[in-house]
Amino acid sequence: MKKKEDTSIKKKEETSLTNADYQRNRLFKKGINFMADEKLEEASRSFEMILRTDPNDVEAMLKLGYSRFHLDDYNDAMRVYDKILDIDITNSEAWNLKSLVYYEKKNFAKALDNVEKALDSDPTYDMAWYNKACYLSLMNQIPDSLESLKRSIEIDVKNARKAVKDKDFMNVRTEEGFKGIIEVVVIESLRQGYHTIGAIVWTTFLSKEDTQRCLDELIVKGVVIKSYKRQGFNQMIPIYDLEPEMGKKLGAKKRTLLGLKTKTKLTAPVKNLKEIGLAIQLTKSSIEEEDLEKTLENLQTFIDPAMCGEQMIEEFLEEHRDIRLYKVRLEERGEDFLKENKRKMFEFFDNIEIRVTKKLRTNISQN
Repeated sequence: MKKKEDTSIKKKEETSLTNADYQRNRLFKKGINFMADEKLEEASRSFEMILRTDPNDVEAMLKLGYSRFHLDDYNDAMRVYDKILDIDITNSEAWNLKSLVYYEKKNFAKALDNVEKALDSDPTYDMAWYNKACYLSLMNQIPDSLESLKRSIEIDVKNARKAVKDKDFMNVRTEEGFKGIIEVVVIESLRQGYHTIGAIVWTTFLSKEDTQRCLDELIVKGVVIKSYKRQGFNQMIPIYDLEPEMGKKLGAKKRTLLGLKTKTKLTAPVKNLKEIGLAIQLTKSSIEEEDLEKTLENLQTFIDPAMCGEQMIEEFLEEHRDIRLYKVRLEERGEDFLKENKRKMFEFFDNIEIRVTKKLRTNISQN
């Protein structure tokens, strides 16, 4: 009898779980459809309904943040992205999307810092490389911008087509390296079967002049061959194609930059630094919200040897002492001290975060 009762309970649990998943997936799909129709307020509501049931649904949060971003509600978008990073400090998509908020606010240095964090987590993230190239171009760091753009294109050649019409690259258009990117775009168009000037212009968004100039240069280099085709009774139009051997090589070439992404086990220093990074995010958030109890709890993370205390002493001894002092002052003076020193404390943890990020990059590159 007991066995039968347990089976019944199990079936009810399974049905309940299935129903929850069904409702979640139905709302998610509904939200995506609203986004496709540019009904972003309705999309936001769908994703918010998912988050009422599961506040930690990262996928729903990413879509909610994206919807709020395109409604120009940058503060709410940033709030959502920061919450994702509270859950997973290594979420590359959240870092990348957060960089776009700073980009819209014309804070390109901050945008660059965030997109670099996205690439720390996922070095094969082509759109993060592309965005990094944009920010560097706008900051007039031309060689670095071109290098990032080339990496983006090597991961996904479609980014070349996007770059040739992107106003963010106005600063680099005259550079020799950017001409090479135009060549990539034209070659890819030829590979896809577009052989006339008009068709190449239509598929690449290049001007007719740039397309003609590029084709002429590729002919001189022996990459492209030119022939003529009769159109109507008297008109001959030029036809362009890849030189046969070159076409075979390009067809066989794998466009990879850093190889396949493999899941690697994090070393202890990297893991510890990531934990400190997460603790910093949580602390900055509680300081910003002037939440005394939460701030004290978060500061304890940096002090307790069983948590981040030991690593803080090894890597950030002076800062460890300052944090202990902050905790004592907060315990003595409470919310008054927090409000008076809010900005100073926030900047203090911001500076530690920058140093943690640099150390992470060094450790990851060494590994």
